[in-house]
Amino acid sequence: MRHRKAGRRLGRDAAHRKATMKHLAVALFQHNAIETGVFKAKELRVFAEPLITLAKKDTIANRRHAFAKLRDESIVKKLFTEIGPHYAERPGGYTRILRLGNRVGDGAEMARIELVELGEYKAD
Repeated sequence: MRHRKAGRRLGRDAAHRKATMKHLAVALFQHNAIETGVFKAKELRVFAEPLITLAKKDTIANRRHAFAKLRDESIVKKLFTEIGPHYAERPGGYTRILRLGNRVGDGAEMARIELVELGEYKAD
């Protein structure tokens, strides 16, 4: 039984799930919005919002903690120089999830997760 076990498994083992969240967060911070499955978007919110809260206070320890999660120096730099200061006065709720309907190929529910009030996103 999985009583008191938080989070979705997303059909992956722990290492694969951790890598998926890392790559989705890097893409989110790089492009300000991404399109993915609804459940991945909901899990990404849980992963990314604490990093933005961390970036509101620019210290070496916070940068190292963010780098340990993201492993991408340029994204950590953007997180602490652009994204964190932008949300300095906001107490939380940095992301928005918009449902897009079902994907044509397999019918999966799709969603767009975006950073609130942070520029425009243009889909490719």
